[in-house]
Amino acid sequence: MGFIWNCCHFRMKNKKEEEDVVSGTFTWVIDNFSKLKTDKHYSDVFTIGGFKWRILIRPKGSHDPESDVVDQLSTYLGVADASTLTPGWARYTHFSFTLVNQLDSSKSKIKQTQGIAKEFKEERREWGYKSFMPLCELYDCSAGYLVNDICIIEAKVEVFVNIGEQGSNVYATLESTKKERKGQESSNMTSVQAADSSPAPKTPSFERKPPFLGTPSSEKVCNELTGELMEFMGLGKIEKAFVPMLEEVCSLHPSLIECLHKRNRKVSECAFTALGELLHFLKTTRVKDMTEDACVRLQSLWEDVEMFRFDLAWLEPHVHSALDKKKFLERARRVKRLREDVDILDSEKKRRSTALAVTEADLEVAKRDLAKEEEGFVETDMDRELGYGMPSP
Repeated sequence: MGFIWNCCHFRMKNKKEEEDVVSGTFTWVIDNFSKLKTDKHYSDVFTIGGFKWRILIRPKGSHDPESDVVDQLSTYLGVADASTLTPGWARYTHFSFTLVNQLDSSKSKIKQTQGIAKEFKEERREWGYKSFMPLCELYDCSAGYLVNDICIIEAKVEVFVNIGEQGSNVYATLESTKKERKGQESSNMTSVQAADSSPAPKTPSFERKPPFLGTPSSEKVCNELTGELMEFMGLGKIEKAFVPMLEEVCSLHPSLIECLHKRNRKVSECAFTALGELLHFLKTTRVKDMTEDACVRLQSLWEDVEMFRFDLAWLEPHVHSALDKKKFLERARRVKRLREDVDILDSEKKRRSTALAVTEADLEVAKRDLAKEEEGFVETDMDRELGYGMPSP
């Protein structure tokens, strides 16, 4: 299975709509696409509108009975945590998929939902396109959809987040138009039944979050990543917090820019976002925070960056040194524990030494008292008779 790297960008709708809808874009970069072994391949879990989503593709293709095309790439948007939600849950979205053309972005393949919002629920956890693109077109080296065995799929999702007084109109519209849905949807738009779904796999999460969770410093890191994007050297829009670090390393290592000059803008954005995420982790994480989870996170970030074939000989020693901090922390904990043991035993020794000194002093007093009492004292047979003046027989 190829390594997967994801980047998420979010934006609110305009003021009129922001109370009801939150939209976000999730970019999925799939490495070693042709080497994927499974019939179903899932993206990492991402969050938009407070809900967890994932993308499902069928890289080996699926048969469309309504056409003569047998091998089609299928793409679906699914609810990632469906198995943990309370009964009767429902989510409503509009979404689109873009299969990015890495040679000419104007030729990217886009399919989007039309009409009313799609209703995700327990019985229908995934919506998507069974026939997104013929595999023969996808694997055409000159087409630009598969470059260096990398495939890029972008999902734009609009989520109705407040199904309350205002959102009730959306729900009512959905309910009243259920009978019209099949007519409004093209024959290519299909829903995947719950039986065709599976729980979200445990994959390394690459949502916009701090390098690790559960430490005081993680809250500070989370606050620094605002999601605000800014243009970076004409190569794409990058998280604002990453830009100063990227500018610094690119000035020292120009090859970072040169190796991506001929690449698609979307690839450049993902590449420098991955590098920025790694640099941000190394800059904001303290030695004391390098727990096992933090090491897993760092290893994942390092593999993400390596995928883009940067010359990272200058950075590799720092990453390996950071990964070794786990062993250092484990040894530091052992040293600390042994020092505490030594302190406890030393205190016990002092306590016992003091007690021994007191005992020795008491012993000397007792010896002096004994000597005084023994002066003029004559031992006698304690078993003899007292007698009354008569000779013994």
